[in-house]
Amino acid sequence: MTPVSAQPVAGVYDVRSFGAVAGDSWLDTGAINRAIQAASEAGGGVVRVPPGRYLSFSIRLRSRVTLELAPGAVLEAADPGRHGGRYDAPEPNPHDLYQDFGHSHWRNSLIWGEDVHDVAIVGGGLIDGAGLTREGPGARWSRNKLGDRPLSMGAAEPTSADRYEAEVREMDGLGNKAIALKNARNVTFRDFSVLNGGHFAFLLTGVDNLVMDGLRIDTNRDGIDLDVVRNARLSNLAVNTPNDDAIVLKSSLALGVARPTENVTVTNCQVSGYDLGALLDGSFRKTQELSPDLDRVTGRVKLGTESNGGFRNVAISNCVFDRSRGLALESVDGGVLEDVTVSNIVMRDVTTAPIFIYLGDRRRAPKGTGVASLRRVNISNLTAYGIDPRYAAIVAGLPDRPVEDVTLSNIRLVFRGGGTAEDAARVLPELAEAYPEPSMFGVTPAYGLYVRHARNLVLRDIQLSTEQPDARPAVLVDDAEGLRAHGVTANTGDSSPAALDLPSACPRL
Repeated sequence: MTPVSAQPVAGVYDVRSFGAVAGDSWLDTGAINRAIQAASEAGGGVVRVPPGRYLSFSIRLRSRVTLELAPGAVLEAADPGRHGGRYDAPEPNPHDLYQDFGHSHWRNSLIWGEDVHDVAIVGGGLIDGAGLTREGPGARWSRNKLGDRPLSMGAAEPTSADRYEAEVREMDGLGNKAIALKNARNVTFRDFSVLNGGHFAFLLTGVDNLVMDGLRIDTNRDGIDLDVVRNARLSNLAVNTPNDDAIVLKSSLALGVARPTENVTVTNCQVSGYDLGALLDGSFRKTQELSPDLDRVTGRVKLGTESNGGFRNVAISNCVFDRSRGLALESVDGGVLEDVTVSNIVMRDVTTAPIFIYLGDRRRAPKGTGVASLRRVNISNLTAYGIDPRYAAIVAGLPDRPVEDVTLSNIRLVFRGGGTAEDAARVLPELAEAYPEPSMFGVTPAYGLYVRHARNLVLRDIQLSTEQPDARPAVLVDDAEGLRAHGVTANTGDSSPAALDLPSACPRL
């Protein structure tokens, strides 16, 4: 096929002028990279991808370049098995011991950038990750069998060094991320869509000054991973991820330092666990029941699991969770999670605990790393309906390291009910070293709120109820020094709401 001519415009680099064809089997990798290179060498510019379907392997972003995907433009990730090419090799990373292969490399992606600044991807087009894989090896670290993966999948067996290296070799030539940035600043993503983004639709590591706005993401694993990111503003996003987390903040050791993810706002967003593709096609189908970890479908907003550097100054507001796991705030790898505010949240068809605030001691970190801390969390104006009856909202720390200064106010939680007397009699294991997930404890002995190892917890104007009778108590508190409660009410089935008398310091109730 002959490339379509494109009239040049000052500062604008149309990929057709560099040989892009937009054919069903024509690889446009070289043309797109040449356009980006030309814009970079000119001191910056806009690389325009006009309407059409463009097949490509790895594209390298460069500083001061904006990639514009026009409405009707589809940038499709090529398949190495069908299209006679390969993705860029994963770069060496001496700091890959404590996080999995996917978190540790960036170049094996459809679009990647390293040490870049003032870059953007904008426009009304689509990135289709059809040729990406969602797979990859886990972490080389193994302190215990419980910390590597959710307990719902069973305890992981340690992987030998030979087997790990064989799994890495199997990734040769493959791409497992749609967009990956490492050590970047002044980054904007606006108004495009992503379908099937691989292991990560976005893996953004060490990024400062980030704006993500108006995106629609419908993907087969993680949606947005912000790892050791500072000064990020996420707004007006719709993220559908039935098989993994939708918007997740992490603070791993992928860059070799324990640095917090901080100064992040997430507002006016929707997360969901609809069937794959059902967000972008507008059908919102809900037939998938389980995610790969054998719990119910995922979605959700989460801080964790990787939490070596901790989290601070995070605000989450005005968000909708639909057919999704609930909010998860976790610190388990030695970092400090502090100063987090969550407000104006609505959830429906919650597939696990609506609120999971958890401090653990997995410590997937270098020897000598201390125990994590979790403090100063404020959650207000949250309503959740149709909650999985197995799991109450959970606030849990460690016997010698309680969760501190958490306030829950103006919360209404409606569970499906049906818990038994046997469920009410359960005593939950500590499992401090386990992978953090609400299902790690099994069915909770309270239907509404389970608290263990907390200090200065404030409960204000909390309404707990069930759609059908439940034999468990609404609230169970075990080791909560300085508990203050006002306006906590509960009812099961058709019973009338009743106020609960929670003393200022409670034993197990």
